[in-house]
Order: sequence, then structure tokens, then C-alpha cells
Amino acid sequence: MKTSLAFLSCLAFAAPASALEVTVYNSNLGLIKETRPFTLKNGVNAVQVADVAAQIDPTSVHFKSLTAPDAVSVLEQDFRYDLISQEKILQRYLGKEIELQRYGRDGDRKEIVKGTLLSAAGGRVLKVGDKLILNPQGEAILPELPEGLLTKPTLMWLLNARKAGEHQGEISYLTGGLSWSADYVLVVDKDDAKADLNAWVTVSNNSGATYKDAKLKLVAGDVHRAPAAAGRVYGLAKALRAEAGDGGMVEKSFFEYHLYSLGRPTTLAESSAKQVEMASAAGVPVRKIFSYDGVEGVQWSDFGDASSWDPNYGLSSGKKVSVHFEFDNKQASGLGIPLPKGRVRVYKKDDDGSLQLAGEDAVDHTPKDEKVRVKMGESFDLVGERKRVDYASDLKGRRFEETFEIRIRNHKDADAAVTVVEHLYRWTNWRISGASAKWEKRDAQTIEFPVAVKKDGEAVVTYTVKYSW
Repeated sequence: MKTSLAFLSCLAFAAPASALEVTVYNSNLGLIKETRPFTLKNGVNAVQVADVAAQIDPTSVHFKSLTAPDAVSVLEQDFRYDLISQEKILQRYLGKEIELQRYGRDGDRKEIVKGTLLSAAGGRVLKVGDKLILNPQGEAILPELPEGLLTKPTLMWLLNARKAGEHQGEISYLTGGLSWSADYVLVVDKDDAKADLNAWVTVSNNSGATYKDAKLKLVAGDVHRAPAAAGRVYGLAKALRAEAGDGGMVEKSFFEYHLYSLGRPTTLAESSAKQVEMASAAGVPVRKIFSYDGVEGVQWSDFGDASSWDPNYGLSSGKKVSVHFEFDNKQASGLGIPLPKGRVRVYKKDDDGSLQLAGEDAVDHTPKDEKVRVKMGESFDLVGERKRVDYASDLKGRRFEETFEIRIRNHKDADAAVTVVEHLYRWTNWRISGASAKWEKRDAQTIEFPVAVKKDGEAVVTYTVKYSW
């Protein structure tokens, strides 16, 4: 079978997509699915689609006829990305005669120089008669565009059709350069008790193609890929209506993931970032939390490491008291939605009624019915101080004992509740033998003291811990 003749005689260009669907994952991955009309003849047909993504994964391309799936088979498929450029055009003319048009010495008269092009890389080399001219001046005049060069990335198929006529063909492929992320705006009231939450998704398109009037879907979940992972996100469900009557986002379960569909067509232009509102909630109860962790950020050694026996182990002390906003991701709070990983910006009105940025933080994926904590920064008027006031060790008796004193000073004009966080990382076996305040065990090596500090006052917490092995 002379497929090259069939290709030349039956080459067909697909019409623009009549239906286009773009599914975007969180990390540089998109799935494009489109339906286009193809006119096929009986036998072998060559068709091509030019307006596809430049970052397409050729191994993921799939074509089928929706009109007669059993009557059309794919013999070959190609992805051509040898795009036209001046250097590539000249490379196709190596060893051939070309013309250079340049101005004469008087600056007005044009002259034509003919010669054989010997090199186009790093400067042109032209052979004129028995002489070589290096980097000759002038504009190259070429008789035609060399075969095989394309103006756009192009998908090409060799199809065997056993039913002639108009076919609706479905094309799908994966491409890089598409991603989405979540951003949140939290506006708290003057009492720091309630907040309005707006969730936005930003869809970035750097795939090399524009998707006009596409049906947009976002996949949220832990999608495994080989060899690289596609990233993971979760979905938003509350203010995502069961039906997108207003063209908003609709959430549905899909396999082990969440799938979010925009209820109206949208255009994703190449080299653009588009924002779409995903959800909103008003009057969400929030809590402002102060916490003091005097050794926050310390890199602890493994248990049994020599540093664990050092008397000065774990004595570093910072003074900053962190400020967080926390809210429950529950339906009773106006939420109860899986929150994708993203950035939260918190705003609050000043005395003039103008919104000011109070802080921002990155939050991890948060399923419904879990807490969301947003770090705002450090309090200006709360100061912490941590020091060890007693220490004893008995290596033969296999024990350590040390006493710490934590002071919280409040320079605010209101009382403050501060959570003091302490890490017991000298050894796995520990016991609090005495404490000046009630404490809670947060995990195997962490305890917390809830401390009330009067305005312009100071609160002191002391505790003694005994380690044994």
C-alpha cells in the first residue's frame, strides 16, 4: 500500500472543535478532549489538527470516531512540532542556490547576489562561483516554504475508514503547562469573632494553545503518575451548588477524587491566568489564638543521640508569641467542605473602615469536619520568656530531671489567653512530677499549658519533668 500517495491525495484538515472539554490537575497537567467533524473517504485517509497544545504528551493521544467507531481504525498517529523559523528554513536550503537582495553602495540601488548556501548555523556561508563569502549582508529570497515545516504544533493521523462521509471524531490527549491552585480571602469582623470566606481557583495556561469556550473541570485528589506525580488537591463543596444554575462550580465524586465543573463555557487563553470563584461563606465563627513555643524551629536529635545527654540540650528560648486564626470546617459553622491546599489572605477593617491585610498563610489540604488554623504572625504586645531553673542527671541511675519556668508578659489593653507549648524531647520516657498549672498532653512528646494573662500583667508557669530509661 502506497501510504504516501494516499496521504497526499486524502489529506484533510479538521474543522474547529465543536465541543471542547479541559480537565485541569493541580500540577502542570491537563487533559484535553474535543469533538471535531472529519470528512473521510473509503480507504486510507490522512487528517491533521493544527491548533493543539505545544506541550502535548504524544503517547497519550487518542482518536476515535463517534459516528462509526467500528468502521474507523487508526493506522498511524504523529505529533509534528518542527515549527517554522528562519534558521530551520535556511537549513532546508543547505547545498542549494539562494538569492540575497541587498542595497548597492549608493544606498538606493538593490542588487541580487546568487550563490550556494553552505552553512546557516552561527552565520551564513555562501559560495559564489569559486569564492566563499562569510556572513554576507542582504535578505535571503527563497522560492518556496520547505516541505514539512509547520506554523503550529500539529497532530496527524493515518485512518482507515470503511464508511465514507461525515464523522464526528473525538480527540483526547494530556498536556503540560496547565495547573490550578486555590486562594482564600478571609475578612474578619472588628471583634475577631466571625469572618466571611471567599474561595477562588486560579487556572494557569502555559500549554501553548488557547481553549475557546471550553467546558472546564478541575480534578482534586492524589492522582498517581509515572514517573512524576501530578500533585494533589482536594475539592470544595459547600457553596458549590448541586446544580450550576448560575454558572458556578458543581462538585461530584469521581473515583477516589473530587471533580469540579464550571457550569458555563469559558476561554483559557494561552499564557494567561484566569480566576473563578469556587465558593463563599458568610459569618464563619473564628477564634484568635495566641501561642508561645519557646523552642519553635529547633531541630531535635534522635533519641539516644549524644546530644540528648548534653546538659544544655533544648535550652534555646525565643520571645515571640504567635497569633493564629482558627475555624472549624463544619457544616454548623457554615462550611463542612473539603478545602484544597492554598494560600489564605486575612483582611480586617481599620478605624477608618478601610480593609487592611492582617496576615497570610499557606494551609494544607483540609477535609470537612477538621480545624483550619491560619498563622497571622507574631504579637507585638505579648512577650514570652523561657528558662531552665533546675537540672539534675544521674546516668548510672538512668534518669534526668529538669525544671523550666515560662513567663508571659501582656502589654495589651485587654486580657489575653496564651497557649504555652513545651516539647519533651530529651528521652521517650517522661513524667511531669510537678506543675504550677494544668496541662494537656498534645502528643507523645508535647504538652500545652492554657494560660490567662491579665492586661499589663504577667503569668508564670513552672513544671518539672523526669526522664528515665
